[in-house]
Amino acid sequence: MDTALTRLVGVRHPIVQTGMGWVAGPRLVSATANAGALGILASATMTLDQLRDAVREVRSRTDAPFGVNLRADAADAGDRVRVIIDEGVRVASFALAPSAELIGVLKAAGVVVIPSVGARRHAEKVAAWGADAVIVQGGEGGGHTGEVATTVLLPQVVDAVDIPVVAAGGFFDGRGLVAALAYGAAGVALGTRFLLTSDSTVPDAVKARYLAATVKDVTVTRAVDGLPHRMLRTDLVSALEDSGRVRSLSRAVRRAAGFRRLSGLTWRQLLRDGLAMKHGKDLTWSQVLLAANTPMLLRSAMVDGRTDLGVMASGQVAGVIDDLPSCAELVERIMKEAEGVLQGLTASR
Repeated sequence: MDTALTRLVGVRHPIVQTGMGWVAGPRLVSATANAGALGILASATMTLDQLRDAVREVRSRTDAPFGVNLRADAADAGDRVRVIIDEGVRVASFALAPSAELIGVLKAAGVVVIPSVGARRHAEKVAAWGADAVIVQGGEGGGHTGEVATTVLLPQVVDAVDIPVVAAGGFFDGRGLVAALAYGAAGVALGTRFLLTSDSTVPDAVKARYLAATVKDVTVTRAVDGLPHRMLRTDLVSALEDSGRVRSLSRAVRRAAGFRRLSGLTWRQLLRDGLAMKHGKDLTWSQVLLAANTPMLLRSAMVDGRTDLGVMASGQVAGVIDDLPSCAELVERIMKEAEGVLQGLTASR
């Protein structure tokens, strides 16, 4: 299927696997790339050396294009951009809007820049700064999310910018791909659906928890880091919502210390990153610390398999997913479904 996205990044199918922390590692990214879609490596939880090693591992597993997701507000964002350029990565994606300067550096090196946005004004801003495309996530999407549904946000952004738009939030099959294309998107981005594949390294017990979830088991809470965060409802989430300030601060400090040891960050850097995520919100100190070390909460589930201690970011689509195909099987299924839907529409005329 030929779209503005496939032409821009050089993949066969207009499907993107999003850069999920602790999930989108070399195995998942290379499997996605080999399936003909765009795999995005999550780098926010990696050191610079780990990022370089991960990029090289992906390249050893595939000759297809892939990308790396960055945190635009990270203290070492410039250094990470340099790794991407030096290693010849095809695409740089961002969870937050990158500066015009970062976009310029990447584009000058021939890297395709695709920020993720959750509002029309953000899409307009990064487009004006030179972004090559945008991923637009509606409120159905997992992780930090907004309040506007994809079906409302997507057409707004498509009408507002002249660059390719990739739709995210609520997509998991070929019908969704066709719907996104009908809205004017150039493809779809999937997170939870790729997490729930046999190529994903997420522990089996965690995958089972996702598969058992209903749509009503996926909630949005501010208890983790003060920002709207879509995830599976667990005992931990309920405990965070019910905790008093003293208990929340104690828990946040313990988890921040663990993430600091893993990441190599200083306390000053950790606090700065937490404050950078406030975005003008009135957060408590425990929420600032939790914002900085949310990766530690995610790691507990996505790496250690602790569904009782970790956070499981999730799109609402978790409630309608019931199998674990390989990335190759998933991409092939989506494309066949999309072709069938398009043929059915043509035949019904």
